[in-house]
Amino acid sequence: MLPFLIVGGVGLAVLLISLLIGDIFDHFDIGDGAISGTALGIAAVVFGASGVITYTAGLDTVWAYVLAAVLAAVAYLVAVLFVKRLTKSSDGVPASALGLSGVSRSDITPAGGEVSLDGPSEVERRLAYSDAPIAEGVRIRVIEHSGTRVKVVAE
Repeated sequence: MLPFLIVGGVGLAVLLISLLIGDIFDHFDIGDGAISGTALGIAAVVFGASGVITYTAGLDTVWAYVLAAVLAAVAYLVAVLFVKRLTKSSDGVPASALGLSGVSRSDITPAGGEVSLDGPSEVERRLAYSDAPIAEGVRIRVIEHSGTRVKVVAE
């Protein structure tokens, strides 16, 4: 039973590291993303848990290993499919705000301010700056987009 607990514990550690830091196997060029730290962690946890359950249920040790390995392989394949599906569905590149118009929500100076933009994906305020001071409530237009900040001019 100890090997199941060790593999399950290592799997839990790999899973937590992958969820908190990011997939640790992305840094190695192995199989073009075929090895996922998240999926590997899930498989190891399933191996450990199913091994302990089958071993304590009174099955022979060989069957505990076989059943744990089969369930771990199935869990790994399911996790890889879900990770790939989620990766394909992500937006990836943020939409550019260049050319959008909106309203200043605070006084905007070269040091900063806030704007609300009139765009289909613009639901939050953005940090903004301008070369000349712009008062709150003035219509603005985005002329530059860098990171999360936008450079604006009064319309």
